[in-house]
Amino acid sequence: MGKGGGCVPSKKRLAEQAPDLPPDPVPDSSVLAQEQSFSTNGTVSVDRVDPSQNSMSTAKKLKIFIVFYSMYGHVEMLARRIKKGVDSIEGVEGFLFRVPETLPGDVLEQMMVPMKEGDVGVISAEELTEADGLLFGFPTRYGCMAAQMKAFFDATGGLWKEQRLAGIPAGFFVSTGTQGGGQETTAWTAITQLAHHGMLYVPIGYTFGAGMFKMDTLRGGSPYGAGVFSGDGSRQPSSTELALAEHQGRYMASIVQRFVRPA
Repeated sequence: MGKGGGCVPSKKRLAEQAPDLPPDPVPDSSVLAQEQSFSTNGTVSVDRVDPSQNSMSTAKKLKIFIVFYSMYGHVEMLARRIKKGVDSIEGVEGFLFRVPETLPGDVLEQMMVPMKEGDVGVISAEELTEADGLLFGFPTRYGCMAAQMKAFFDATGGLWKEQRLAGIPAGFFVSTGTQGGGQETTAWTAITQLAHHGMLYVPIGYTFGAGMFKMDTLRGGSPYGAGVFSGDGSRQPSSTELALAEHQGRYMASIVQRFVRPA
């Protein structure tokens, strides 16, 4: 691992130190039916198991890197819940990484940006090639990704030149301040980054079931990926937003299992 973190975190880093989160909502029967159908049809692919191995537990786990930028913590809360979803799929493991900060410390202090948790390391562009799947999370700036994440993508020119990320499944999750702030456009405009690298964009569509259609509560997220409304920064993710993030982790893990084959 390069400066700031490793692709195979220590036991201490793997111990999830997520903040207290509200409980998952109890899904209705239609959501349960869809989740059960999804689990039986896509989570374990028999042809992935090495015939010389006796069980799935002895096979090498697939790695999904959850790479994010979070200024005030909303995207990070989604990232941690996404990791929970990834880790719930046998044979797949999620790893959390931050992208480098581009603002100087005195500016962050004036903006009252909280200190970051020490259990998540900073990733380099080169390390993206070690992942079997990628999920990128970021807040919006005028309907597009934050400059910190754009700067990280801009640093992947060497990988683009050799097309070393081509064929890797990837997706997005976002945070916006308002309902019209870019829950869809922030992910939509980011697809160009994946296209030039030849990565395979994986949206969640409406696989979350009835939870995608309810209108009784405020909810971030879209067919493009999980999302949260941050408001003025004081609003915390709802139980539905967190459940959608966890679903995205499970869904992405299953998709990676379908695409990736052992060497």
